Amino acid sequence: MATMFRTDRAAWALAGALLAALPAGCANVDPSAGYTTASQYPRDVRTVAVPIFVRGAGEFRRDFEIRLTEAVKKRITMDTRYRLTDPSRADTLLLGTLNWIQQRPLSYDTREGRPREYQVRVSVDLLWKDLRGTGRIRVERKDFRVAATYLRSRPFREDFFMGSEDAANRVAQRIVEQLADPF
Repeated sequence: MATMFRTDRAAWALAGALLAALPAGCANVDPSAGYTTASQYPRDVRTVAVPIFVRGAGEFRRDFEIRLTEAVKKRITMDTRYRLTDPSRADTLLLGTLNWIQQRPLSYDTREGRPREYQVRVSVDLLWKDLRGTGRIRVERKDFRVAATYLRSRPFREDFFMGSEDAANRVAQRIVEQLADPF
């Protein structure tokens, strides 16, 4: 009897986990209608071109814009139904400018007086426009900021590269969220 109870309990737990794994969001037609599993991204867009982000005039760190562009492309592929393509065949174009990337200490080790925790802050400009005749601007964000933290102290021993990689992934996630239909 106890074995059957455990099997039923495991089956219910599995069913609950599968149900919780379904992607859900607010219904974009009528927000008062509750949640939906329908895609939150525009149905009229099938392809997106994402050229390498441009580095702003005051930013001198090399290659972060390339890592950021790759993170955005991966996030688009994972979270949306859009296909990535070149600008000559794309429905839309996603342009980005890396304004700046900064790091600053958040906390200090009291014994050594050295920074223990750092924050990496990133600012980007974003423009998503339609390439199919109208040239309509779908999304435009200026000075879009995202932050991430990393720990320099033991046992983690993370460095700026690891912190900036986390920041790039967070920026990419937030950028792809901007591509969803507004209510």
